[in-house]
Amino acid sequence: MSDEKYYVTYNTIHNAVKRLSEKVLESGFDPDLIVAIGSGGFIPARIMKTFINRPIFAVGISYYGVDNRHLESPQKIQWIDEVEQKLTGKKILLIDEVDDTRATLSYCVKELLRHEPEEIAVLVIHNKKKKKDAEFPPEIKRYFPAKEIDDRWIKYPWDAEDIEDHDQCEKSMKEHNA
Repeated sequence: MSDEKYYVTYNTIHNAVKRLSEKVLESGFDPDLIVAIGSGGFIPARIMKTFINRPIFAVGISYYGVDNRHLESPQKIQWIDEVEQKLTGKKILLIDEVDDTRATLSYCVKELLRHEPEEIAVLVIHNKKKKKDAEFPPEIKRYFPAKEIDDRWIKYPWDAEDIEDHDQCEKSMKEHNA
């Protein structure tokens, strides 16, 4: 992974989700519901609801322990147990912010498939161009990344302590790369 950080603002995320909503609908996929993987998928899922007005269910999947150490495999932190029966026969749009190792996304897809949805489409803001630790099962036929990027540390606005400084870092990064 490169030491160079990749900054993204709320405006950039909003515009990416808007473009993705158009791609999803143009593909013929009309989801019945959205599943957001927390915590990174919560904000993109909420923005998606603006453009594709569907109910959002939240799941918490963690690949890191409290000390930020990488776990052996993803673990459920929060699940949608009380509404699992609502997944059967439904078209699900699964949203997360980044497809890094794919372990979290793949784990979540496998868990959702246990409830026999009609179809699951996966949507991410960023797909890191690198070898993945896991692959999607063959049932996943629709994958919507907003942007393909090199393996860099992504600085999302919801992690910023100083949002004005964060936004300036994205602006400087874009000017440097122009």
